[in-house]
Amino acid sequence: MKDVVKVGIIGGGLMGREAASAFARWFVLENFPVRVQLVAVCDLQDKLLDWFRQVPTVTLLTKNHQELLASPDVDVVYVAVPHNLHEALYLDVLAAGKDLLAEKPFGIDLAAARRIREAAAKSGRFVRCSSEFPFLPGAQRVMDFARSGKLGHLLEVRSCFWHASDLDPTKPVNWKRQVKFCGEIGVMGDLGMHVVHVPLRLGWDPVRTYAQLQKVYTERPDGKGGMAPCDTWDNAMLHCDLEVEGRTVPMRLEMKRLAPGATNTWWIEVLGTDGGARYSTAEPKSLWLFERQKEQRWTRIDLGFQTPFPTITGGIFEPGFPDCFLQMWAAYAAERAGALGQRTGCVTPDEAVRSHEIFAAALESHRTRAAVSLARA
Repeated sequence: MKDVVKVGIIGGGLMGREAASAFARWFVLENFPVRVQLVAVCDLQDKLLDWFRQVPTVTLLTKNHQELLASPDVDVVYVAVPHNLHEALYLDVLAAGKDLLAEKPFGIDLAAARRIREAAAKSGRFVRCSSEFPFLPGAQRVMDFARSGKLGHLLEVRSCFWHASDLDPTKPVNWKRQVKFCGEIGVMGDLGMHVVHVPLRLGWDPVRTYAQLQKVYTERPDGKGGMAPCDTWDNAMLHCDLEVEGRTVPMRLEMKRLAPGATNTWWIEVLGTDGGARYSTAEPKSLWLFERQKEQRWTRIDLGFQTPFPTITGGIFEPGFPDCFLQMWAAYAAERAGALGQRTGCVTPDEAVRSHEIFAAALESHRTRAAVSLARA
């Protein structure tokens, strides 16, 4: 009989429902050491709570997150709410003695992220932060190639996450477009963890950055016949320096809500003197590898369903977002159970704080129009 990890969700919106979907498909994971079961959900909206009534394992539906945290049936809490609520809820989860999978960002700003990390360390609870895309086969292959020694001397790293939906000026405002809810870091808080997860996990930690931030639409329809202010950053391009083997290597991090043609595109490229690798979710079955020979060439490899945690799905098929979301949760559950092995794990509290240090430096760089050094604290 496998151990059962019982999960409570705070925030039943888009990502909360994705989590419920992942748990409902848990049995597709082959030879996995634990089972995960959704038992409790907290949200303020009746409509969202009603959606979870169709999940047979859910025994608690509440509008009071303290009621969920007081439940002895809940082992792990997943929190998926607006950024301004992260710190208070994460601290409440830890104070209740529960393990935590936190949505990104790790608090609304750097100070909040450091307080959460400190509380996590003091609590002794198992805490990780979300970032799904590194669990796709193409991303895994890029990471494997980067570690293989086939790059030669590292020349350049580029990691991006692009959206295009905000190109429409008639799109109504939401909480992600206002600093009081989303934070001063704007798009970096929303998309940035996805962009820095792989570089940081590969040891590519920037020592300085020069940021170019764009705020294009300053107001949007408020849904009531008027206009509402939008004061977050729409696009962010961070031109960073790495120090690798005594040499300075450029790394570009791009987070964009105004990226023409990109519905939801995550991609990474690493280039070296001897080889390179490139993967984009715009072409989910395509891995591009470069090798320097007499005739230089990029080769396309047709990927299948080679996920880190094997499933029943045939290897010829291509994965999508629900699959990498399930794989992220599998990584969380496996690491929590001490069964992760050599696989990629979820974002650690230290990595989450480091992302905030990078984003805080980006804000300073934009204010001063100068490159900013990145020290650790």
